[in-house]
Amino acid sequence: QVQLVESGGGLVQAGDSLRLSCERSGRTFSNGAMGWFRQAPGKEREFVAAIAWSGSSTHYADSVKGRFTISKDTAKNAMYLQMNSLKPEDTAVYYCSTSRTVQPTSLRGDYNYWGQGTQVTVAS
Repeated sequence: QVQLVESGGGLVQAGDSLRLSCERSGRTFSNGAMGWFRQAPGKEREFVAAIAWSGSSTHYADSVKGRFTISKDTAKNAMYLQMNSLKPEDTAVYYCSTSRTVQPTSLRGDYNYWGQGTQVTVAS
């Protein structure tokens, strides 16, 4: 089993920045990629960003390219999402997840473990 705990969400103004963290515990040895998804009220959960187990490759949704940066610290079993230039449409619950694949993908079905989520609210 893998446990994932997200933190770092909050209420910010448009244009502000936030850094989300995801701490992984349990079965920590894995070569699977990790990713961030988000879900706004009344909408489907959508892909945000993913990073390979090695950290050597990343993948972003078009809506966040150039504003968000995903990173990971293998020694700490942690993953991060630096979010800059936040917009009201970024408001959602953000989820951390682990993938069955080595390379980062945007397919929700590739991801098997999920955290409980952290709320990000961007006021206009």
